[in-house]
Amino acid sequence: MNGGGVDDELGRMSFLEHLEELRKRLVFSLIAIAVGFLLAWWKAKEIFQVLQLPIQAALPAGTKLAYTQLTEPFMLYLNIALIVGIFMASPVVLYQVWLFVAPGLYRHEKRWAGPFIVASVAFFVGGGFFGYKVAFPMVAKFLVSVGEDFQPVLKIDDYLDILSKVLLGMGLVFETPILIFFLVRMGVVTERWLLAKFRYAVLVIFVIAALITPTPDIPTQCAFALPMIALYLLGILIAYVFTPGKRKGGREGA
Repeated sequence: MNGGGVDDELGRMSFLEHLEELRKRLVFSLIAIAVGFLLAWWKAKEIFQVLQLPIQAALPAGTKLAYTQLTEPFMLYLNIALIVGIFMASPVVLYQVWLFVAPGLYRHEKRWAGPFIVASVAFFVGGGFFGYKVAFPMVAKFLVSVGEDFQPVLKIDDYLDILSKVLLGMGLVFETPILIFFLVRMGVVTERWLLAKFRYAVLVIFVIAALITPTPDIPTQCAFALPMIALYLLGILIAYVFTPGKRKGGREGA
């Protein structure tokens, strides 16, 4: 009875209280990103030397990236610091996400805070790494091969725009197993329902891949979509493995 009263009390937060809580979490997240930005800013030039390796490997030997406006190098390093700052701040940001949704969870579900933070950060950073090492090199190789009959003059801001979409996009995509796990744990969906809707999930995944892929070719879109499909199935498997009590209770109730 007491436990239910606490949960009911938490569930009766007013709309303004929810907005205030959201504002608080956003402020802490922005502060964390700002700190990460400042830390990354001092090494932005060195970081870009690493980030441009995939395109340098695809371009003809000796080709350098170019800029046409005086402010472009400064803005480049500014954006690099912001992107890296987001990845550096991801543990704090994801912790703020947990704090925002935690009041709506039952007491026994709140014990997943630690695993949620660790797994979410690991998948987000892992997605960015996958984008850098696998997905983006495929994109760069394809785009350069299409224009092999021309002299490449690739602007640094155009390059970073494509690269940032791939890194952040894949980082968010890799959160799919975590999202599925908690949707199942909270009873929003079931593993069987997700598996039954697999064909529709594949369709949605290819639509998302088309949106985040900077090229329209099918092979590159598949390079994005196939890992997303694997992550969808992994999420179902994780939810199945870690919710044995709920399945047992459902069978007994039946």
